[in-house]
Amino acid sequence: MPRNGSRVSKSTTYTVILVGFLLSGCAALSPDVAPQPVEPPEIVVDTTPLETITVTPLSRQPWEFELPSVAIVITNSQPAYADVAVELAERLENYEVYDLGDDSQPPVSVLRRINDSNTDIVVAIGLRAAQSSVAMADKPVIFSQVFNHQDHDLLRENSRGIAAIPPLDAQIAAWKKIDPTLVRVGVIIGEGHDDLIEQARLAADRHEIELRVQVTHSDQETLYFFRRMIRDIDGFWLFPDNRILSGRVLQEMLDDANRQQVPVTVPSESMLNLGASLSITTVAEDIARTIVKVIREIKSGRLKGLPPITQLSEIRVETNGTVQVVER
Repeated sequence: MPRNGSRVSKSTTYTVILVGFLLSGCAALSPDVAPQPVEPPEIVVDTTPLETITVTPLSRQPWEFELPSVAIVITNSQPAYADVAVELAERLENYEVYDLGDDSQPPVSVLRRINDSNTDIVVAIGLRAAQSSVAMADKPVIFSQVFNHQDHDLLRENSRGIAAIPPLDAQIAAWKKIDPTLVRVGVIIGEGHDDLIEQARLAADRHEIELRVQVTHSDQETLYFFRRMIRDIDGFWLFPDNRILSGRVLQEMLDDANRQQVPVTVPSESMLNLGASLSITTVAEDIARTIVKVIREIKSGRLKGLPPITQLSEIRVETNGTVQVVER
């Protein structure tokens, strides 16, 4: 109502001025004509209320909240662990790194220090770090770089993991792109990976590849089945299951594959020097980004809603000295 009252007052003022101007003008032009009385204009007030104005906010990302304090525990300083720790540190604001490879810091004393600190979340990189952190930390634990986590009871109410290998579908897609003739692929793996085998079969089916899987219990059994399998496959897909592999058996498998001209895809680029034809590995930056996503979920109170193992998104493919990163 104050706006309407203000509008009427201005309208009345302008009307009076205009009428006065016209009357004075007419008198000047016709001095002999007597001015006629003028009825004041009728003032009409519109009392219809204004419609409510709805403001639609611009589309934007939600405000970022401060990341919690994080203890980064690494098994040792080898690149597989240290590279992830470095990438993770670049994405955090409040953190401290603990190296269990340093004999002056036994795991018990390290975890005691972490528990006594204001740390909110523990990130454990590598098996030794994961075992110690899950067993002794009284904070939520995120572990990574552990393939056989089921053998060590690492998934508990207060812990979650990051996949130790790149996404399977992306691996098959990259391999198929490099070798379109790929039809039959062999896999040998230890017990306890039923979910992984199922995911690998689904990925292979999507790319019209027949997957032949054998579960073994020792390195000698692995070598035996490999020598039987190699006659009927176009490629062999090696997983990092150290329970069923030894350095000696791995070298014999690669030598046999080269003699039979069967390409072998391995989970580490260092194996290319042993005779593997293709390596498909994880990306440290991707692991760090994924860990930060899980940290944010835990910080938001959604730990129970997280999957036991969070999958990665990128792969690194290396063959013949070339490197390519593929986003899923």
